[in-house]
Amino acid sequence: MALMSQTSNALPPESALQLHAASVPPGSWAVGVSGGADSVALLRLLNARGDLGLHVVHLNHEARGPASDADAGFVCDLAAQFQLSCTVMRISEVEQFAPPAEANRSARFRAARLALFRHVAESAGLNGVILAHHADDQAETVLQRLLRGASPEGLAGMSAESRLAGLLIVRPLLGASRDQLRQYLASIDQSWREDASNESDQYTRNRLRKLLNAHPRLRPDLLSLSQACRELRDWARDHAPPLSAVFACSALGLLPPLLARESARRWLLARGVPARQMDAAAIHQLITMAQDAASPPRQQFSGNILVARRHGEILVKE
Repeated sequence: MALMSQTSNALPPESALQLHAASVPPGSWAVGVSGGADSVALLRLLNARGDLGLHVVHLNHEARGPASDADAGFVCDLAAQFQLSCTVMRISEVEQFAPPAEANRSARFRAARLALFRHVAESAGLNGVILAHHADDQAETVLQRLLRGASPEGLAGMSAESRLAGLLIVRPLLGASRDQLRQYLASIDQSWREDASNESDQYTRNRLRKLLNAHPRLRPDLLSLSQACRELRDWARDHAPPLSAVFACSALGLLPPLLARESARRWLLARGVPARQMDAAAIHQLITMAQDAASPPRQQFSGNILVARRHGEILVKE
């Protein structure tokens, strides 16, 4: 990243951003800060409140040599400026207590960040972690999932509040745009770090970001799709019946597909399948296993969960 700042003659709608930040419940929280504009804006907005105890958390990905170290130094200096607690760790340190399970580079980085956030939140007794994902991130996420053939539930995108591996994650800026956040930083004369790898076409998300920049009218359509799918997902979660630990194969077949997928998802989560591996393929696998007698009677799911079909029933094989 290189140090960046902007100047602007017109003040941004700071009050709107403050309303987003006000959605975070009072208490003690970790804040993920990469040093980029989005997370720096989040930190400044949250720090303006008087009812939050903030603990800055930064993962040094060790991916860009001195630039990665400079990012970490910038975040440490920013935390010190506001007299905030700060934890900075290298990915090699995090992976000593959370060995990587993913070979994919981006997935490995995500897993390491999650492990670090959880470690800090548990060690310091914090409510959870606050992240700086915004509306443009949401549009990119929905487009990426759409291209991968995600279900309507997947197209709901990121939630303003979710729990992953026991960690509460809050995203208060999903209603704000990338430009709004940069304009806010310009208005308060706050610099940030710019990651040169964000321009690389090596990463799918970067290519999608460039596509959306070239066709900005796609963004509101993607966000509308996300909202509609979120409402559909929430309705399904309210109406899908729970499945017992051992359930009849016919139980899923009696439900509309939307409710069957939600019931299957909850059953797999309750049996121990990790939430991050809970994708449309895993849900389809369970439904097919229950409805197609010609499918294999024993199948492995993420989390080392062995599911069996026996005498017309589905159960976990111990």
